[in-house]
Amino acid sequence: MAIGERIRFIRNLRGMTQKYLGTAVGFPEKTADIRLAQYEAGTRTPKADLIEKLAEVLDVCPKALDVPDIDSYIGLMHTLFALEDIYGFKIDKLDGEVCIRLDKNRGSMSVSMFEDLSAWQKEAEKYRNGEISKEEYDAWRYNYPEHQVRKTKQRLDALREQRKSENK
Repeated sequence: MAIGERIRFIRNLRGMTQKYLGTAVGFPEKTADIRLAQYEAGTRTPKADLIEKLAEVLDVCPKALDVPDIDSYIGLMHTLFALEDIYGFKIDKLDGEVCIRLDKNRGSMSVSMFEDLSAWQKEAEKYRNGEISKEEYDAWRYNYPEHQVRKTKQRLDALREQRKSENK
């Protein structure tokens, strides 16, 4: 999915019109929807500063808009090959199904990736089990890693407060 398709997908997910999003990032009201339509159609490519503005208004991490070339099976396969080379992803079979696993013994980068994938797996499981809503799950995914950082900070702040009250 190209960047324009990601913008459209998340804009629709947020219930925004092209005109609303266009004016929110600073385009003139008369042409806001036309300009945004050009980006979504792929006839124009947004520069980094516009991607930042779009991400801010859409309430997502800029990386959620900037997706690697996975528009074709060949592109996806090469993306997976690169993940194998860089992060230690491995193709495997589990219970008769093809799966991708991570070799966490491959080094510090793989350990960090293992922790990130484990966090994703936990959030996905919470969603599947009905513990969190689709909106909460999407907020976690589309704001990753900021969402995780906020949750960790909240837990640490709560622990600090607890220790303060215990020491009084």
